[in-house]
Amino acid sequence: MTVVNLAQVLQPALAQGYAVGGLVCLGWEDMRAYVAAAEVENCPVILQAGPSCRAHTPLPVLGKMFRYLAEEASVPVVAHLDHGYTFEDCKIALDSGFTSLMFDGSRKPLEQNIDETAAIAEMAHAAGISCEGEIGFVGYSGGEDSNGTDPAEAAKFARDSGVDAMAISVGNVHLQQDKEGGLDLARISEIEAMTSIPLVIHGGSGVPVAQRTLLATQTSICKFNIGTELRLAFGAALRLAVASDPDRFDRVQILVDTINPVQVAAQRVLSAFGAPAQR
Repeated sequence: MTVVNLAQVLQPALAQGYAVGGLVCLGWEDMRAYVAAAEVENCPVILQAGPSCRAHTPLPVLGKMFRYLAEEASVPVVAHLDHGYTFEDCKIALDSGFTSLMFDGSRKPLEQNIDETAAIAEMAHAAGISCEGEIGFVGYSGGEDSNGTDPAEAAKFARDSGVDAMAISVGNVHLQQDKEGGLDLARISEIEAMTSIPLVIHGGSGVPVAQRTLLATQTSICKFNIGTELRLAFGAALRLAVASDPDRFDRVQILVDTINPVQVAAQRVLSAFGAPAQR
């Protein structure tokens, strides 16, 4: 199956009651492992290039890597820009073959966020790809505090921005290393009651697995972004690979040893979302 856009995987998820993993990529080894995990689990997957990934590898290169993996896969694969902060970021991603653009205007006033997100959505839709926006602000563990999503503002944002999916702030936090928290179910219900588009949880690594499954199958949350959980798996595998043979110096030999552990971790993540077989 070839590359698909975000709406093509989230609309079936919304209709059938499951979610899709937006897995944060940092390099070839993890993106390769994520697609292999999706193949084993027989589910769709979203490959995401966030700011730290883009700081290391240019978007035109990432676009080719994502599309190569997608076009070789037997399950649906989305090439997604995560946290694009400018129109230019999003335009470069579009021109580089990405099939989904997440514009993050969440730090801006509501009307400005709507207007700027709407411009990205219009550009994306004209090219046949998708757009995700964010309303409310999802904070960072040890950093910026969150600003919870106001349901009425979410309704206005969903209606006026034209996005295909909407990220919300309901107790989720980026870069959280434990799963001791939980999301604000009452706020989620309020947002659901006032909107009809797929909802997205950033900072999904901090959400208990049982709650991920509950929300995936019983709410309009159709996409969970998972990064920290998988970075921890990569880091552990890399340290083990180096320690197992201190004299080994070949980069490829070392990094190859990270692929299977990251794939196993990604399979655990994807299996919790309840997606039906794709082939």
